[in-house]
Order: sequence, then structure tokens, then C-alpha cells
Amino acid sequence: MTGRRVLRGLGVSQGIAIGPASVIVWDLPTVTRRVVAVELVETEVQRLQDAVAAVRTLLEDLRERTRQRAGREEAKIFDAQILMLEDPDFLGEVETLIRENQLSAERAFEFKTLEMRALWSQSPSFQLRQRVADLTGIQVPVLNHLVGKSLQAALKDVAARPAIVFTRELTPGLTVQLEREQVAGFASLEGTRTAHAAILARSLRIPCVMGLIGGFEEVRDGTEVILDGTHGVVLLDPTAEQLAEARAAEGLRQELAREMDKVVSEPAVTADGVALALRGNVDLPEELDSTAEHGAEGVGLLRTEFLILGRTKLPGEDEQAAFFERVAKRFPAHPVIIRSYDLGGDKYPAPFQSAPEANPFLGWRAIRVCLDQPEIFRTQIRALLRARRHGDVQLMLPLVTQVEEVEQARELVAETARELRREGVPAAQDLPVGVMIETPAAAVLADELAQRSDFMSIGTNDLTQYTLAVDRGNARLARRFTPHHPAVVNLLKQIVEAGERAGVETSVCGEMASDPISAFLLLGLGFRVLSVAPPTLPLVRWLVRQVEVRGAERAAEGALQAATTSEATEVIEEAISHYVDLELLHAGRLPGVNSAATLKSP
Repeated sequence: MTGRRVLRGLGVSQGIAIGPASVIVWDLPTVTRRVVAVELVETEVQRLQDAVAAVRTLLEDLRERTRQRAGREEAKIFDAQILMLEDPDFLGEVETLIRENQLSAERAFEFKTLEMRALWSQSPSFQLRQRVADLTGIQVPVLNHLVGKSLQAALKDVAARPAIVFTRELTPGLTVQLEREQVAGFASLEGTRTAHAAILARSLRIPCVMGLIGGFEEVRDGTEVILDGTHGVVLLDPTAEQLAEARAAEGLRQELAREMDKVVSEPAVTADGVALALRGNVDLPEELDSTAEHGAEGVGLLRTEFLILGRTKLPGEDEQAAFFERVAKRFPAHPVIIRSYDLGGDKYPAPFQSAPEANPFLGWRAIRVCLDQPEIFRTQIRALLRARRHGDVQLMLPLVTQVEEVEQARELVAETARELRREGVPAAQDLPVGVMIETPAAAVLADELAQRSDFMSIGTNDLTQYTLAVDRGNARLARRFTPHHPAVVNLLKQIVEAGERAGVETSVCGEMASDPISAFLLLGLGFRVLSVAPPTLPLVRWLVRQVEVRGAERAAEGALQAATTSEATEVIEEAISHYVDLELLHAGRLPGVNSAATLKSP
């Protein structure tokens, strides 16, 4: 490799890793296009069945390894792959291709899985596109087995000392197959924070960067690498100065971790005696245990879209009620706030059909879909009312922009409760209904919404995006996407004051609450309930215990009066520096929240 390179992607598992690159090619193999003689057709069917059996054994072994190393919930990741592999309809169609077209086993299996991959990857359903990863989890090992390759052979050249493993697509199987002492970090071209492999990397505490921009064609085995899994930065062939900086940054992160360990079971109370409630944001069932283990006082945002992941039909009332009941029992003394389906945008389930829209994120989605399709919404409400018998289950409505939407939803809840009572179904007779404030329209209407709601929670990701007209997924605009913009700060203040006037709880459940510096600002603005990404709960709790409300209030006042984002950030950081070392604090910041890379680029 000539010259140094910086690769940027998405930090999905925090930490800094230093080591040699190890490029693993565990991808779809080249399959020769061939037909077989008629008398060999059944031999090919048997070869397919043998390969499926071998891969099933491998997946079962990986599931057990995952259970031992990461936990029972994480091990369930492999259940979907095993079920897909054992699907008699799927295997029957592959065998039919072999028998009717005299295809080799690998050619027939490749044809069918590529057909499924094309269908799913082009689906408007985000969840169905996510299921492509599970398809890869069986497609790659089965095809490699059929052409005579094995994962063990692909891994044999991993560096003797802990390496930074580069691969095109990091699968759960690959993540677990490597021993912890072999891997310092992971880097992949594909993947997102909610990918199963990302969840496993976080559970195993291995720094990981996914979605690398520009690829890594120039990466060679043995190239020295620094990987920053917090901020999504990978440095190839770093200088001595960069290596020293990385080691110092990791040292600070470990020091911060030790500080957080000291307060893991302590309440979130400021140095001047003001208590905060810290809840958890939960995207997937696998995150429930870590949310509880990190001391969350309930769930401030439970997303329900995972329930429609890769489904051919929407989940029924009993399935939803059982899951909501399980969550309620996991947090028996605290609220569990469940967001209704945020359908639309990029999250249309396979059985839910909608005409294409020019701008789906401003289109028919979220509460609009639920109210226009009450049969979908009613099933979820019935499940919530049944689960509320077992805990403080509450309903949150996404993307509310009109007071009528809240009124219609509350009436539907009341009607459904009466319906359950008439049917004699054991269920609660009330269900607190709150709104998610995600748009400037909702912020301006906060007083009216507060009067019609049992609580309000601010989704700062979308509120920032829509207020600033900045696509938060656009890398070119990343520096413009900041919740410290004076316009956003002033809206936040208006919302919390509206909640105070109406006497309803007003919390923040967006990423802003998970960033310690932004959490300090929120404390100063008057928020006393934050819902935080589970891995960051200890950090926010530690920060809260270091600072004083009066200092946070001075910072908030300065940010409200600032003319620019940089002025607002400087005011906040200057105020917080009186309580904590900023360098120490920056070592633990979440990616994507007004933060630059930890490491300087060459």
C-alpha cells in the first residue's frame, strides 16, 4: 500500500483497537454453471441434503458458543438462520430445480438464494432488507461447503496476535467463530448498528466499524491499523504520533470505564441533590438484558418494528401481548413506554402494501398509517391493554403533528378497552397515551399536545433533522446535523416548559440523551427524564453524579442566547469542564452526536 489512508464508516461497537490487518474472504464462492446426467440427479439432491445438515450442525454449534460467550438472547440470532435452512418449502424448491433442470446442487441452491436476495434487497420494507443478512448466514456456508471450502480454512491465516479483521460482510457466524484472543476489532463494508453481527460485537465488547466508505481494496494482511469503533474511523499504516494518540485515547476510555464501574449501582443524582430518571432505548429483544443490567429505570422507548422483521404476515395479538408482558415483568417497578408501529418511510413489512411515494419520510407513515389502518393499530392496542395488567405499560405515538391524531388514538384505546371488557378478556381498562415530539410542528403545538397527553418524549434525531432540513443519514451534511444548533435548543426549551405548564412528564429519547455533553445541556434546560442507549447508561449516570444543576442551567442559558452552533457548544463545554475532564468525557462520546473523530487524520 502506498500512502496512508483513512476509512470512515459507522461505529457500531465502542472502543479503540490497534493491530495488524487480517483480510478474511468468506463470501459467496464462484459457482460453475453445469448440468448433470439424469442418473446423477438424486446424487445432487443428496449432496444438497448433506450440505444443509452440515451447516445446520455448524449453526447449532455457533448458537451454543454464542450462548456461552454473549448470552441466551444473543444466541437466538441463529434461530432465524436455522429455521430458514430447515424451511421445507425453500428446500423443496431447490430440489425441484435440481430434478427438473438437472442442475448441480450448488447451482440450484445459488439460483434460489440469489432470487430471494434480489426480492428482499429491493423490497420497500427495511425489515425485509435486513433479513438478507440471515439469508447470507446460510447462503455462504452452504455454497462453500458444496464447492469444497470451509470457514476453518478461511480463518487459518488470521494473525497470531490480535488482529483487525476486515471482511466484506461481517456475519454472526464469523463474529463468533473467531476466538476473542484472535480479534482486536472488526471492519466490514456492509452492515448497520442493528445488524446481528453488530449486536454480537457489542456483547463481546469487540470494537467494530461497519459500512466503510470507499472499500478497503488496498488493505493487505499485516498492515498496521487503528480502528476507532466509537466514531467509525479506521487508519491504515498510522504514524508513530497517531499510534501514541490512539493508545492515550484508549487509556482514557478505560479510565472512564473504571470510574463508571464505581457508580454502576448508584442513583442518578446530581452533586447538588437533583434526581434524574434514566431509562433505556430498546431496538431489539436482545437489548433487554443489557438495559436492565446497566441499571435502567424502565424503558423510555421500545421500538416495535422488529416484530414485523422478515414476516410474511403481521404478528397477532397473542404474540405481541406475550412480548409486551415479558418486557413489563423485566422492569416490574418502572414504566415501559412502547412506541406504536412506525410503519412507512423505509419500514414497510412484506404483507403491508403501499404505493411508492416520492418522499416517503414525509409521507404516509407512523401514526398516519396506524389511524388510517385501525385494524393494525387495534391489534397492537389490545396486546398493550392485556400486557398492562403485568406492569406500567404505556403507549407512545410517533410523528404526531396534529392534536386530532392524539384524540383519535385515545378514543381508539377507550373503544378497544370496552371491547375487551365485553369479550371477558383479562385486560387493563386504561392505557396512558403519550406523544413523540419529532417535528417543529409538534414543538410549536407542545402546549396543546401536552393537555391531551399523559406524557411527551422528544425524538431529537428527527426533531433536529426536520428543524435544520438536514438529512441525518447524509455523510456530506454530518457536520451540519447537530442538536446544539440554537434553533433546536430553543425548541427543546419550549417543549419542556409546555410539559411543566401542563404537569406532564417530558423526556428525551433521542441520541442526544445518550451523549454526555448534550445530556448536561438537557439537564440545564429542565429535563429530568432521559432515555438512553443501553451501553451509554453508565456513562450518563456517572456524568450526572459529577455535575450540578446550577452549572447546567448556566450552560443552557448561554446556549439559548448563542447565535451559532459553535458558540453554543463552546458554552456547554466550558461549563461542564468545571466538573469533569473534557478529554476524559470525549473518550466516551457516542458517534454521530456533534462529535469529530477521536483520532486526527493524516
